[in-house]
Amino acid sequence: MARLRSATDLGKKRQSILSRRDPSKPCVTICSGTGCHALRSDQVAEAFSREISSNGLRAKVDIRRTGCHGFCERGPIVVIFPEETCYLGIKPEDVPEIVSTTLVKKQLVERLLYKDAEGKKVALEGEIPFYKHQRRMVFGSNRLIDPKSIDDYIALGGYSALAKALFEMSPEEVLQTVKQANLRGRGGGGFPAGVKWETTRNAPGDIKYVIVNADEGDPGAFMDRSLLEGNPHSVIEGLIIGAYAIGSREGYVYVRQEYPLAVSNLTVALKQAHGYGLLGKNILGSGFDFDVIIHRGAGAFVSGESSALMTAIEGIVGEPRPKYIRTAVSGIREKPSNLNNVETWANIPLIIDKGAGWFTSIGTEGSKGTKIFSLVGKVNNTGLVEVPMGMTLREIIYDIGGGIRQGKKFKAVQTGGPSGGCLPESLLDLPVDFDALTEAGSMMGSGGMIVMDEDNCMVDVARYFTEFLADESCGKCIPCRAGTEQMVTILNRICDGEGESGDIELLEEISEVVQDASLCALGQTAPNPVLSTIKYFRDEYVAHIEQKRCPAKVCKALISYYIDPEKCTACGICLRNCPVEAISGGKNLVHVIDQDKCTKCNTCFEVCPTRFDAVVKISGEPVPAAVPSGTEMVRKKGKQE
Repeated sequence: MARLRSATDLGKKRQSILSRRDPSKPCVTICSGTGCHALRSDQVAEAFSREISSNGLRAKVDIRRTGCHGFCERGPIVVIFPEETCYLGIKPEDVPEIVSTTLVKKQLVERLLYKDAEGKKVALEGEIPFYKHQRRMVFGSNRLIDPKSIDDYIALGGYSALAKALFEMSPEEVLQTVKQANLRGRGGGGFPAGVKWETTRNAPGDIKYVIVNADEGDPGAFMDRSLLEGNPHSVIEGLIIGAYAIGSREGYVYVRQEYPLAVSNLTVALKQAHGYGLLGKNILGSGFDFDVIIHRGAGAFVSGESSALMTAIEGIVGEPRPKYIRTAVSGIREKPSNLNNVETWANIPLIIDKGAGWFTSIGTEGSKGTKIFSLVGKVNNTGLVEVPMGMTLREIIYDIGGGIRQGKKFKAVQTGGPSGGCLPESLLDLPVDFDALTEAGSMMGSGGMIVMDEDNCMVDVARYFTEFLADESCGKCIPCRAGTEQMVTILNRICDGEGESGDIELLEEISEVVQDASLCALGQTAPNPVLSTIKYFRDEYVAHIEQKRCPAKVCKALISYYIDPEKCTACGICLRNCPVEAISGGKNLVHVIDQDKCTKCNTCFEVCPTRFDAVVKISGEPVPAAVPSGTEMVRKKGKQE
């Protein structure tokens, strides 16, 4: 690998790569992110290699294994360029048909295309509604490059922003460009990146550190992981530019131990960048030296907090420390340390390359650019979506997400991960940006977005996330350690039908103390799920406490099951599937649930055929008197035998 010694060398290298590539040549790209890898994308890739060779197409067709395409629930995804024909849910056994039909005959395999709600088939990736309404500035290159090929990244203009910064801009000019772009940190806090950079740059001392926060611990969130897996060079380039602006010579990527593919691809990318002279001594002949170390975290949620993360890098247990002096001034080994998350760093090359004006033309007044969200839960299309700041929740959930599954009613969406708030249907037209979400009682966070429907109990949801946060609390400060535990105790009591008058007010009082007195952002934001559900779904708390009723029929202590003898057809499905043998009955005998044996596992309710709906779930009302066991069915006229 020849070392590049100048910006001119980089430009020549790009032209050399492009000269060897024919844009009209068919290229089969196979999503190979973690999600698709779990669905056998490696076997799909091997099948393509075999079939292309056996059909004599090796010289005529390229194969490229790319990063995550975002539409994770429909993977593995295969896109064939230059047409951008998109096939979803590909299995190894589908490959021969794709090769013979699409690559040889230039025809579509209809059964593998996306089908919308009306049954219309869509052939092009960009026309699929999930993609059509996005603006994939940062995440879009994932589908075009092999993350283990630096040439793929350079071919798309990679490292040109670094060359521009090093040879056409002073460190101060780079810093001012980022400040003018008003790039706010995508890791959750939303603090202006340029201001943080400036603080670290101006802090006393010659040794300064820049750090990539890839400790993504939010349940259901995988934006940073997929970006680091699929396009590691974009993050590396952003980090080098930041180091140049700040005056740092050493950087860290703090990545979760649970992200082996991200670590693997990042390790390869760093080695390749070294080989081309884009890392190490005298980068591109500019005289600037910079290197990067990968630090694998132990998976503690609290280590996503800046001071806890830096403590972990030092080899100490990841616990936050009081920020009388900010980490930007005194971080790793008490040296000035600038921390931004993966997505923030990946935005930097775009800003330097295209300018602050271009970046500020996207988004809202206080929140510029785009944001990647992990759209999951009770929505038809789940996966990673990148949208301009200011797009409404309704547009994200319905236009991109395809609405609520099984035609059920939307109830809430939680934004910002476990520390975020739950927003109701009345706020669906809220523009998604840092300030609007915070004002509504939630937050942007790192980008988690969990959609809930009518079957979700909001008290149970608050309990789930508060329990998670209590478990993940490092325990260093009493307000977070004891306060979250007390909140979980009260929420458990309410869900168990033992709630008392005054519990809601007590939750609010504890929340206020935890918010105001906790040491770090984990505790300061931990009450959000409770406070937001009390604010927007207070009636559900009242129903649990005063009426001993769970409106969503979720909380086990407050629900019961019985079989309606008028609807039971004695099909025996519920009887056979009951794990505790709580159902009695037989051929032509009405089935009965023994309430003393029933564990309320919901199995009978789930397996009863929808055309019968004989199993009934109730809450807050007495179970109807059961017919005597062994009662023979009385078949009504017209009922099918």
